[in-house]
Amino acid sequence: MSRDATEEPGLTYSAAGVDIAAGEKAVELIKHHVRTTFRPEVVGDIGGFGGLFALDWKRFREPLLVSSTDGVGTKSKIAQLTGRLDTIGIDLVAMSADDVAVQGAEPLFFLDYLSIGKLVPEEVEAIVSGAADGCRQAGCALLGGEMSEHPGLLEPGEFDLVGFCVGVVERDALLPRRVRAGDRVVGIASPGLRCNGYSLARRALLQRAHRKLDDAAWPGAHHTLGEELLRPSVIYAKAMLALGRRVDVHAFAHVTGGGIPDNLARVLPDDCDAVVTRGRWEEPRIFEEIQRDGGVADDEMLHVFNMGLGMLVVVPRGEELHTVDELRAHGHDAWVVGEITAGHGATHITT
Repeated sequence: MSRDATEEPGLTYSAAGVDIAAGEKAVELIKHHVRTTFRPEVVGDIGGFGGLFALDWKRFREPLLVSSTDGVGTKSKIAQLTGRLDTIGIDLVAMSADDVAVQGAEPLFFLDYLSIGKLVPEEVEAIVSGAADGCRQAGCALLGGEMSEHPGLLEPGEFDLVGFCVGVVERDALLPRRVRAGDRVVGIASPGLRCNGYSLARRALLQRAHRKLDDAAWPGAHHTLGEELLRPSVIYAKAMLALGRRVDVHAFAHVTGGGIPDNLARVLPDDCDAVVTRGRWEEPRIFEEIQRDGGVADDEMLHVFNMGLGMLVVVPRGEELHTVDELRAHGHDAWVVGEITAGHGATHITT
């Protein structure tokens, strides 16, 4: 005889795995982090159905809004395994804010989306505090966001992050522009992987070489492999905007998925190539470790990882040393790494 469903206790959202009270507590914990990012244009406070931003259109002659969205990829897995959640939000901001700045735009505001298996307010606070830190570094407001608990889809401790950034640029300042043969390429340092190539890095280091995240990053290193893989992404946006006011920048190229060859090619006209010479910059040790442990070919490394250059700048010949000086004045190591030549829109890596 079947049991009458009415004999079962009534279901609740909490019993189904979603804790509304925990969500409300998390919102309270993140409020002060979010407020530290507010720009004068932010209207209202946290808690509305949408973020409000009062852009002063009189500042611009012919403004264009620039938008970008991205995530942190499987770098989130390293954060989960180590239990360190306070820097992954920086990575999230870097991926979208720097994509906006690449087009010559000033990042204005940022929104984040966090999906999580089990909502623990303190963990949410750690993640969002990192996003707030990233927004301060990029100069944009953390205008809003969303968190959602996904029991059954994600396990407790698992999460995924997505970010959205909006910026503004004058139409006549939009990049890339006027890239031509004779231009020089300046590379800006990235001390680590940023957010790209982590599936390959984890396979090489953790699975094939059986390394542990609490092992030394390499023999003689004074930090762990987990700390190395969690190095926060450098955010270049402020330095890029400042550089654009001092140098006639022709293009920026954000070195993300596809590495130096594919991303530099995105800013080339059809009649130009780029030639980048390895050995002109410092390649962080972590790339050597990944390549050796995974038996990864050079060409594969170059098309997956940034190899130590997170951003590239194309400037007129004669401006390259000034560009390096300006970037170093803003706290970034930089080198002249290549040049633009006549060609067909391809990037060539030489040694």
